[in-house]
Amino acid sequence: MFKFIRGLMAGDDAREIKQLMRIVETVNSLEPQFEALNTDALAVKTGEFKERLSRGEKLDDLLPEAYALVREGAKRALGQRHFDVQVVGGIVLHQGRIAEMKTGEGKTLALTMPAYLNALSGKGVHVVTVNDYLARFHSQWMGRVYNLLNLEVGLIVHGINPEERRQSYEADITYGTNNEFGFDYLRDNMVLYKEHLVQRPLHFAIVDEVDSILIDEARTPLIISGAIDQDTSQYYRYAKLVPRLRSETEYTLDEKTRTVTLTEEGVAKMEKALNLENLYDDVNMEISHHVNQALRAHVLMKRDRDYVVKDGQVIIVDEFTGRLMFGRRYSNGLHQAIEAKEGVKIERESQTLASITLQNYFRMYEKLSGLTGTAKTEEDEFRKIYGMDVVVIPTNRPMIRKALSDMVYRTEKGKFKAVVEEIVARHSTGQPLLVGTISIEKSELLSDMLKKRGISHDVLNAKQHEREAEIVAQAGCKGAVTIATNMAGRGTDIILEEGVAQLGGLHILGTERHEARRIDNQLRGRSGR
Repeated sequence: MFKFIRGLMAGDDAREIKQLMRIVETVNSLEPQFEALNTDALAVKTGEFKERLSRGEKLDDLLPEAYALVREGAKRALGQRHFDVQVVGGIVLHQGRIAEMKTGEGKTLALTMPAYLNALSGKGVHVVTVNDYLARFHSQWMGRVYNLLNLEVGLIVHGINPEERRQSYEADITYGTNNEFGFDYLRDNMVLYKEHLVQRPLHFAIVDEVDSILIDEARTPLIISGAIDQDTSQYYRYAKLVPRLRSETEYTLDEKTRTVTLTEEGVAKMEKALNLENLYDDVNMEISHHVNQALRAHVLMKRDRDYVVKDGQVIIVDEFTGRLMFGRRYSNGLHQAIEAKEGVKIERESQTLASITLQNYFRMYEKLSGLTGTAKTEEDEFRKIYGMDVVVIPTNRPMIRKALSDMVYRTEKGKFKAVVEEIVARHSTGQPLLVGTISIEKSELLSDMLKKRGISHDVLNAKQHEREAEIVAQAGCKGAVTIATNMAGRGTDIILEEGVAQLGGLHILGTERHEARRIDNQLRGRSGR
C-alpha cells in the first residue's frame, strides 16, 4: 500500500490523494467483514444504514462501510472489484467535486459508490449520461449491483410516458440523459396540477462526461414550443431562389464564424427576383429574414454532417456526440428553410413556451458532481460557474497506449488514400482498427473506398444508431474494421477478443482533428483501456 501511495504522489493532486487514501484504507480494512456476509445479509445492511441516518448519523460517517458494501455487491453481481483508485474517485464524487479519471479506468463502476451512499437519504440520485444508449446500458449493468443491495433503479429515455417517468423518478437511483432531465423539469413547470408532476426536488446529480454536458453544451437552451399558424409554402419559394446566387460575387462565406452574407450584387439579384424596391426596407423585414435563413440552409448546413433526412424528416446531428437529436429543431425558421431545401414536408414555425439552459438547470441541484477523462483544462470554468474543483485520479496501472505523431497531407484525397493504405496494411495482420471521422459524409466516403479494396468493415454513425451495441461488441474482434463518427468516442467500451492484445491491441486512426481537443482525446481513449 505504501508503494501505491508513493506512486500516486507524483501528480499535482498528491496531497489531496494522500488524504483520500486514508479513507480508502478504512474501506479496505472492512472488506473481510463484508466478504463473510451472505447475499441476503448484504441487502439487509441497506435498511440498517437508513435506520442509522434517521437516528442522526451523517452520510460521511457511513461512507467507509457503505463503500465496502458496494464493493462486495459488485464482486458478487458483476464479478468486478473496485480498485483503490475507483474508491478514491467515488469519494471525490460524494464530496460534490469532479473526478478526472482517464478513459478506460472504470468511471461507470466508480460512481456506484456515491450513488448508493446518497440514495440512502431517500431523496433520489440522478446519474446523467450523454445518450439514451449509455443510460439504458448502464442502468441495466450497474442496476444488478443496486438491486442486490435492495435499491430500486429507474430509467428516463426518449419515448416513455408520464406515468413511467414518475415511477422512474420515484426510484432510489435514476439513470437518464441531460436533455430528458431538463425537459421533464420544463414540462413540470407547465402543469396545472401537482399530481401531474413527474420529478421530485432536485437532490444530487452525478454527471458522467461532465465536460461535454456542463461545458460544451452548457449554453444550449432546452426549449418547449408550440406551433404558430402560418403559410409554409413561402419557404419553398426562397429555397428555389437561393441556389441561383454565385459564391464570392453574390454572397460571402466566413468559415470561422459560420456566417454567410449577401453582397450588393446578391441583394440586387434577390430584389429583382422578388420584385422588391428595397430588400432591407422595414416592411420587408420578414422577407429578408427568410432569404437569409434560406441562404444559411443552402451554404452552411450540410446534409449528413449537420443533419440527416430520415423518414421524410430533417433530424439534427449533435456536433459533439455525432448522434441524432430526435425532437430537436433549429429556431428562427432555419429548420423550415432546411426542410424546403431537402423537399420534405415543412413543419410550422413555433413559439417558445418554456426554456432553460443546461447550465442553469444543473445549478439547481442541492449537490452536483461529475466525472470525465478530460476536465482539468476547464477547471477555472467549473470553479467559477458551478463551484466545483477537479481532482485528477491516478491510473490503476501505467498507461500502455502508444501515441504516434500526426501525419499531414497536402490534399484531402491524398490523406484518405493514405488512410486506406494504413487500414489495408494493419488489417492484413488481423489487428482491429477503429477509424474516426468528424461527419457522416466522410465516414461514408471512406466506407466506399474500403469497399473498392474489398475490406469488410462496419460503419457507426447517426444513420446506424440502432445497430450501435452490435457494432461496438464486434469492434475489438480480430480483423475488425470500424469506421465511426464521434459516436464511438465517449462512454464506448470496446472489449478486445482473446489474442488481440498480442497483435498490438485496438489501433485508433483519426482522419482529422476536431475543433475541441477533448473530443480527439475521447476517441484516443477507446484504446489502451
